[in-house]
Amino acid sequence: MEKYYSGVLQDILCYNGNLLRQLIDYFGSSARLLSAAKSELLQGKFCREEKASRLVAEFKNVRDRAGRLQEYCTKQGIKLCSIDEPEYPELLKEIHNPPQVIFYRGKLADGPRIAMVGARKATAYGKAVAEALARTMAARGFVIVSGAAIGIDSEAHKGALSTGVTEAVLGCGVDVAYPPSNRKLLAQIAEKGAVISEFLPETPPRTSNFPTRNRIISGLAMGTVVVEAAEKSGSLITAEQAISEGRDIFAVPGSIFSVSSRGCNKLLQQGAKLVLNASDIMNEYDVKLQKNHYIEKNDEKNKTRVIMTEAEARIFKLLSVDNPLSVDEIIYRLHGRDTANVAFILLQLELRGLVRADDLHCYVRVIKGDIL
Repeated sequence: MEKYYSGVLQDILCYNGNLLRQLIDYFGSSARLLSAAKSELLQGKFCREEKASRLVAEFKNVRDRAGRLQEYCTKQGIKLCSIDEPEYPELLKEIHNPPQVIFYRGKLADGPRIAMVGARKATAYGKAVAEALARTMAARGFVIVSGAAIGIDSEAHKGALSTGVTEAVLGCGVDVAYPPSNRKLLAQIAEKGAVISEFLPETPPRTSNFPTRNRIISGLAMGTVVVEAAEKSGSLITAEQAISEGRDIFAVPGSIFSVSSRGCNKLLQQGAKLVLNASDIMNEYDVKLQKNHYIEKNDEKNKTRVIMTEAEARIFKLLSVDNPLSVDEIIYRLHGRDTANVAFILLQLELRGLVRADDLHCYVRVIKGDIL
């Protein structure tokens, strides 16, 4: 029951992992801590009298709460990992305030981790870059860590899932689908990787949880890649936390006119490592990568040829990866050729994974090969 006691105690102590570890070390175990007297807390100089009284009162309910937590986690397939267990990620132990216990669905990875974060309101360019970088790196055995938010996070998870393993760190319980639109994506991540949180199951997503969550994203990884970020954003908070822990920071450059790229461009000014392709990241690390089940057919002998009709090829050539075009714009640029079938042709290309529509029903190409 130790892990379940610790999980509840984390919540009581407002996720102050350092304090919880000091208390456990002082009293010998979480179970012994639950029987601590007010005088013992004061003698150890862990808190002042008012807080000591509150903690002793709350400790009385921990055993009942832990019992219910164990029952709920068993039914929901939620696992716990303590900082003292070998499965606990080594790099996470090294941050300033590591959680005593993490909750997760799926299986914790044992490969080298790279975090990838960015704007929720991402551009087509940012989405394409995040998906392609994650796909290429996951195929080489890197574990892509992100926060499951819409935009860059989601594209990074999707790219990694297509070739390897990814982990999502949530600012809520691991049984809470947030954002709700990513319910299916989170289920897929749990199947091939892990959905992770230090928050108790059923914890709702609160604004204050996300900076706390971000330190775990950067803490799990050797380095953090920022794909798109405004000047003031959660992605930059993650980058700052990574810097404070002595981890590497990478940034993808963007247009000087793009609000979404100002944060990345500023990071580059401040010394972040420039990312033009996946090798710019991977070559920084001398790690032995796991053999991946995904084998990319990128040699001349095995290269897959994409076959299109003339009408499909004409439309495909009009599209780019970073400048979405509406159906009307595509029709205008076709100069009267195949205009009656544009919507149908775009649908066929989309079903084949060659193009993608954004929220405004504008279309871009999908990068099919490596970014090397």
